[in-house]
Amino acid sequence: MLRVLSHPVYRRLFTAQVVALLGTGLATVALALVAYDLNPDNAAGVLGTALAIKMVANVVVAPLAVAAVARLPRKWVLIGADLLRLVVAASLPFVGEVWQVYVLIFVMQAASATFTPTFQSVIPDILKDEDDYTVALSLSRLAYDLESILAPVFAAVLLLLVPSSTLFFGTAIGFAGSALLVVAAVIPRRGGESSGERPQLPFGNRARRGAELFVRTRALRPVLLLNLAVAAAGAFVLVQTVVIVRTTFGQGEDVVPLLLATSGLGSMVAAFALPLVLRRVPERRVMLTGAVALTAAVALVPFALSIGRSVWGLVAVGVLWVLVGLGWSTVETPVGRIIRRNVPAADLSDVFAAQFSLSHACWLITYPLAGWLGATGLSSTALVLAGVAGAATLGAVRLWPAKEPRDAVAATASRNTSPG
Repeated sequence: MLRVLSHPVYRRLFTAQVVALLGTGLATVALALVAYDLNPDNAAGVLGTALAIKMVANVVVAPLAVAAVARLPRKWVLIGADLLRLVVAASLPFVGEVWQVYVLIFVMQAASATFTPTFQSVIPDILKDEDDYTVALSLSRLAYDLESILAPVFAAVLLLLVPSSTLFFGTAIGFAGSALLVVAAVIPRRGGESSGERPQLPFGNRARRGAELFVRTRALRPVLLLNLAVAAAGAFVLVQTVVIVRTTFGQGEDVVPLLLATSGLGSMVAAFALPLVLRRVPERRVMLTGAVALTAAVALVPFALSIGRSVWGLVAVGVLWVLVGLGWSTVETPVGRIIRRNVPAADLSDVFAAQFSLSHACWLITYPLAGWLGATGLSSTALVLAGVAGAATLGAVRLWPAKEPRDAVAATASRNTSPG
C-alpha cells in the first residue's frame, strides 16, 4: 500500500495534507476551549454556531472559489489557501469577541473549501495508474481518520505544557508546513490547459458547472444519494455519542472520545483493505454494501440501548460504531475513482468542488436533524436517521444499474484516451 509514497510529488502532497489536518485537529480542540472562555454560560451554543458556519462555508464557497481561481496555477492556489489559513489561525488567540471568532472561522473554512477540491483534482494528474490512485484515496481517508483520533491526543499533551490559546499557533505551524511542502512539489497544469481543448467559461457558468455535471452524469447521480446515507449515519454518531455515553450509560467524559474512536477504527480498517478489494470487486457492489452496513448499524442502535446500563450495552454500541466507520469509508473512498473515470480532465476541479459542496450540504441537513430529534429519544432518532440512510441507499440502487450500458462504457473509454 505504501508503494505509492515512492512517488516524490505525491509524497510531498500527502505529507502536506497530513500536516494541515493535524493543524486543523488542534484548531477544533482550541476552538472549543475559546468558546468556553468567551462565553462560559453558552459555550455549546458558540461552538455549535461556529461549526454550522464551517458547514455553510463548505457548501457555498467551494464551487464559487474553485471557479474564481480557475485561471490560476493550482500550485499557487494551494499555497495561497494555506497562507490564508495560517494568518487566520495565528489571529485566533487574540480575539476578544464571539463575532470575531465567527468571522475568522468562516474565512479559514473558505480557504479550506478552496484548498481541498483543488488538492483532490491534482492527484489524478500525478498518479495515472488506477491502482496507485485507489491507494492514494485510501491514504487520504486514513489521514482524515488519524486526524480525528491523534489530533485530540496531541492537543491533550500540549495542554499539559502550554496555554490553550497556543494550540492555534500549532495550527498555524501546520499550515506553514503544508505550504512549504506544496512549494517543493512539481504540480502539473490542469488537464486541457496546455491543449486549449475548451475555452474558459464565464464565472457564473463555471461555478454551476460541477453541480450540473453531477446531475447530468449518470454514473455520478448515485453518489449524491450515498453522500446522504453517510451523512445520516455519521450525524447520529457524532451528535449523539456524548448523550449515549454520559446519559444512557452514565460513563465519564473520557469515554466519549474512546467510543468515537471506534468509528475511526472501522474507517481505518476499510481504508487499508479497499485497495485490494477494489481490484476484485466493482465499486457499485463495494459502495452499496458499505451503505447497507452503516444503515443496519444505526437501525440496530435501539437494540444495543435496550441491553441496559451495563458494559455489554456500551460494547454493543462500540461494535455498531465500528460498522458505521467501515461503511462510511467504504462508501466515500471510491468516489474519486468514479469521478476521474467519468469526468473530462479539464472539469475535475469543478466536479471535486461540487462533491465537496454537495456532500457537506447533506451534513448541513442531518446534523440539525440528529440534534432536534434527539429530544424525542435516542431510539426513535436512530430509526429515523436509519430510514433516511436506507431510503438514500435504495435510491442509489435504482439509479446505479448493475451493468453499465455499452454506450456509457464507450464514452468513458473515449474520455480516458482523449488528450489532456
